[in-house]
Amino acid sequence: MTSPLFDATDKTGRHALERLERATAAWLTTVTASGQPQTMPVWFTWDGEEIVVYGDHRAKRNANLAENPRVAMLLADADEGNDFVTIEGQARIDPDYPPVGENPRYLAKYGATIERHYGGPAQFGQTYSMPIRISPTRGRAVGG
Repeated sequence: MTSPLFDATDKTGRHALERLERATAAWLTTVTASGQPQTMPVWFTWDGEEIVVYGDHRAKRNANLAENPRVAMLLADADEGNDFVTIEGQARIDPDYPPVGENPRYLAKYGATIERHYGGPAQFGQTYSMPIRISPTRGRAVGG
């Protein structure tokens, strides 16, 4: 699949795409109505075109996204300060998107952890019930 963010024929781009596939957590930054950035760790999936996060229905980020859909996401350093992937994009909460228990990509990545620590997808989905779809507009990578 061709990515709109990173060139898969370039070493750094290829590495960034691999990180998007295998990283288990990222830092997602939203901005409050008063302009204060807020960053929280999230689980996510990447399908080559968009990022999906299931947000906590109680999170302040939901109000932030309603006010300002612009977000930034950072995959934490994987090599002592030499391996970063950042993505900027437009996010939207999509109530029609399938819940956690009906998302095979998400369950393939996090299903075992959800079973072990959260009582399964149905229970996890009661809290993390806000599907946030992020359409990337820019990506940058260092390392690889």
